[in-house]
Amino acid sequence: MHSHSHPLKLTHFHRLRFSRLPKPAPLCAPSRIRSALLFPHDLKLNAPIVQTSGCCLRRSLVRFKAFDGDSVDIPSLDDGSDMDGTAGYVLSSSEGEESDAETMLYPVADDDMPKVLVSTDEAFSATAHRFAMLGRSRRKRRIKLGVLINIGLIIFLMVLLLFVDWCAWRIVRLPLETFYLTRPFLISAILVSCAGYVCVPLLYRFRIHQIIEKEGPAKHSLKKRTPTMGGLFFVPIGVTVAGFIAGFSSTEVSGAATATLAFAAIGLLADILSVSKNQNSGLSAWTKILLQVAVGTWFSFWLDTTSISSPYSIKMLLPLPGPVGLVYLGRCYLLLTSLSFVSMGNGVNLTDGLDGLAGGTAALAFIGMSIAVLPICSDLAIFGASMAGACVGFLLHNRYRASVFMGDTGSLALGGALAAMAGCTGMFFPLFISSGIFVMEASTVIIQVLYFFKTTKCLWAAGRCTFRMAPLHHHLELCGIEEPIIVAGAYVR
Repeated sequence: MHSHSHPLKLTHFHRLRFSRLPKPAPLCAPSRIRSALLFPHDLKLNAPIVQTSGCCLRRSLVRFKAFDGDSVDIPSLDDGSDMDGTAGYVLSSSEGEESDAETMLYPVADDDMPKVLVSTDEAFSATAHRFAMLGRSRRKRRIKLGVLINIGLIIFLMVLLLFVDWCAWRIVRLPLETFYLTRPFLISAILVSCAGYVCVPLLYRFRIHQIIEKEGPAKHSLKKRTPTMGGLFFVPIGVTVAGFIAGFSSTEVSGAATATLAFAAIGLLADILSVSKNQNSGLSAWTKILLQVAVGTWFSFWLDTTSISSPYSIKMLLPLPGPVGLVYLGRCYLLLTSLSFVSMGNGVNLTDGLDGLAGGTAALAFIGMSIAVLPICSDLAIFGASMAGACVGFLLHNRYRASVFMGDTGSLALGGALAAMAGCTGMFFPLFISSGIFVMEASTVIIQVLYFFKTTKCLWAAGRCTFRMAPLHHHLELCGIEEPIIVAGAYVR
């Protein structure tokens, strides 16, 4: 709708035709002639002459009020004139006499309407403002939804840990300390959430911003000024709390903490190169994979040469459910451990694409692994609960809309910690179940690459995609699902 800065004065109005309409509902009592003109500002008509069947009305002055576009739905007619929308005018009853009908006025031709030149700058400004306000209201709704999702996740984890602590003696058959898993979880969560209020402004200050991929969804470009490397403050806190509570003399906790920090160092190197080069190709994918294989191989040989506690009195065993039971893998156990390090590190890294997605799913995975390893190594259960608390504390700053991202520093460290817990206890099957989101995200990337680059390009000239975009959360985004809904679905999974 066009707008102009001064009220218009129309000095002549041609003869118009009228069409008699049915009698309106008896809600409107007879009154003076009312007219509604769909122009933005007040208009004046001098001495218009209108005709109906059998009567002639003369008015000296008719004023038309402007409508508020936010409160009234204004229809538009495509009449081909220079005016964008010209609707009919409604007259109801005549002056001094009652009328049984309403009369709708329509211009006979385009030439009957006066030609008015108006500026569109104010119209564009008003339209842009309304679209901005609409987007802001939707963002506020999403932010509230993100807060509710994270509150629900925290309540669920707290209730689950309290229940496990209450019946832990039935699982371990040994007396454990009060709030055995809840205590490290809460301490890590509180410390990380407080540390975030100090570290996040520092990351802003040093302009350590996230590098957004050009191939990703277009709306992710709004996150380009969000700082990254959040793993610098929540990973060390989770490892340190576990060491203090479980004891630094614990062999399993020391090995898992070392592997976690080694993966965090790989991620930190990738983040530093990425930020310094101001592009997303700081450290090549093959280089990261080779470094992860090196750390996984070292951890496997450390397991082979170190005496760790095991309820089976023998290492290299893989507990499986059902009638299979325990399976002795021998040297294949070392290969499986290295493979789990690479797959978990890259799985969490690929999942870290939405606000709160990687942190929340990692917290759930750590709690699942803590419960699984509790009968085998209770110290590692403390390590898992502490890392879960660190993820929850980080979520207070990483939920929608995120104030900081964990970066490769955090995502690779979380994957290494999960793989270390499974390698020390043989709980690879529970790792596969609790980390199902990471496995699914990595699988979609593998399927997309193999199907697009290997299969379809060999059979047809152009490649064909299975998903709109890999990983899976980007595909769901392009399908029109909102970001908090995707994150909530991953939590419920």
